[in-house]
Amino acid sequence: MPPFTRSASGRGHLSEHARLLQYVLCVRERSTRAVPWEPHTVGVPAPRSSSALARINDVAFYANAREEVSALAGVCVDLLYLHTPVTGEHGECHCGGCLLAWPCPTFARLCRLLA
Repeated sequence: MPPFTRSASGRGHLSEHARLLQYVLCVRERSTRAVPWEPHTVGVPAPRSSSALARINDVAFYANAREEVSALAGVCVDLLYLHTPVTGEHGECHCGGCLLAWPCPTFARLCRLLA
């Protein structure tokens, strides 16, 4: 079982959420600080295909990856801020965003995708 999807018994579920949030915040920060890619800065990787269209797609991917990774990490951060564990007055834990039992399906899916 991935480390972020362990059962929510005890107090461990809060640290799992915090650890995943920290991971995504670090990804977003690294991608934001990264130098924008341009063919003259790091070179173009060796082609995997002789197709000119494939080559254009490769260059477009590298040129846009920094911004796209940063945007996707931002979406993950927003989802994690929304889907945060909350302990009820009787000690039960539920999601503060969707009010389902913790870990909610959204948090569990993020854990599976990012683990």
